[in-house]
Amino acid sequence: MYIDFHTHIFPEKIAAATVAHLGELCEIAPSTDGTASGLRQSMDRAGIALSVVLPVVTKPSQFASINRFAAAVNAENDRLISFGGIHPDNDAIEDKLDEIVSLGLKGIKLHPDYQGVFIDDERYLRILQGAVDRNLLVSIHAGIDKGLPDTVHCPPARTRKALDALTLPSEPRIILAHGGGWGCWDEVETYLVGQPVYFDLGVTVEYIEEAQLLRLIRSHSAERILFATDAPWSDQANIVRRFEALPLTDAERHAIAYGNAAALLGY
Repeated sequence: MYIDFHTHIFPEKIAAATVAHLGELCEIAPSTDGTASGLRQSMDRAGIALSVVLPVVTKPSQFASINRFAAAVNAENDRLISFGGIHPDNDAIEDKLDEIVSLGLKGIKLHPDYQGVFIDDERYLRILQGAVDRNLLVSIHAGIDKGLPDTVHCPPARTRKALDALTLPSEPRIILAHGGGWGCWDEVETYLVGQPVYFDLGVTVEYIEEAQLLRLIRSHSAERILFATDAPWSDQANIVRRFEALPLTDAERHAIAYGNAAALLGY
């Protein structure tokens, strides 16, 4: 059984245009149409029980609409769990985090490249501390973004600096996407392995060398790795097949594919 901890959908009226634009920007052919129903169909093909949807607030004015959409997704879909979103330039950060909690959302998504702010900026530190203090999960795009490769706003060294500035709970609440930092996996091993965070495997299994992936999993601990695809930017069924081909133990495979995520989400 699988839980995919990193997927994306969009409201139906903008899904086609948004997926087309982002696919062109990243030079990736999307695997779904970007809608909730399209994602559920993909999950059926892949044998995925639950997907976590991660919306990105790319400008402060989107806060209300994106979080309303996230709450509606959760009300309408028993196989999708949408996080909320927040922008580092939103005002009244504490009030907005309280609003996210009041909507029943389990976490938030941050995307430093799309939001144009470095992860160790004070604005992010305020959000991160406020989120973990409220027991919210925080998923962060980490490493290079293929669509915006010129400036990496969440490289491993800056991520470590941000983590060191926070007061974190004993049980991690922060998830670093893309194996801790897409395309920066040597630096992930240097700065982030062993830190109190999860790594998700979105757009990672099909790009990283197998030996390095296994080393990351085992040095960081399989108990702190989450299966993820970043659908529609990877095909869920293909990533399941690739993951199942990895030489993992049964315990490692179960923890990564399902157990760790189920515990985090209370599923």
